[in-house]
Amino acid sequence: MIPATRLVTLSLLWLLIVVVATLAAKVKVRADQDKQFDFKSVQTWGWDATEAGDVKMARSSEDDPAPIKRRFGPTIVDAVARELAARGLEAASAGTPDLRFHYYLLVTVGTETQTLGQFLPTVPEWGLPPFAPQATSFNIIQTGSLVLDAVSEKAGRVVWRGIAQTEIDEMRSDAQRDTRIGEVVRELVKRFPRK
Repeated sequence: MIPATRLVTLSLLWLLIVVVATLAAKVKVRADQDKQFDFKSVQTWGWDATEAGDVKMARSSEDDPAPIKRRFGPTIVDAVARELAARGLEAASAGTPDLRFHYYLLVTVGTETQTLGQFLPTVPEWGLPPFAPQATSFNIIQTGSLVLDAVSEKAGRVVWRGIAQTEIDEMRSDAQRDTRIGEVVRELVKRFPRK
């Protein structure tokens, strides 16, 4: 039998692991749609006539988007096709589809900093902290964004756009990244308006 204090400690440790894993896996997803477009009439979809998507990288001057596109482009295309079929849309086999989709995969770098005294109130007399601020935390963060556009050729414009952003975890395997892309695409396509 496990002592009660040890059981409480193990429970708190498990809860902490779950919370950290949930926060680390957080994806910001948002979508916007054209309010004048009739999404009820949409039955078929296809990819952009020129190509399914683009990869844009802004980490360093040596970045080459071609290997990233070769590696993750097919994963994104398959995930989008699967999720649109689950939402009741058919892939157009011939002719012009009701909507054409195009994805953009954006890879950038950002920073996150904290300074000493950042969360303390200022001194009322001068509005300055009683010490010189200095950086106490500085993180360089790689972020990835997946943008999915739906274009209506009849309307001649983008009628829906979904955007998902998350921090890129360099320690993940390719299989874990493929699974993650599938989850992100599912969350994006859930926001696509249907009947």
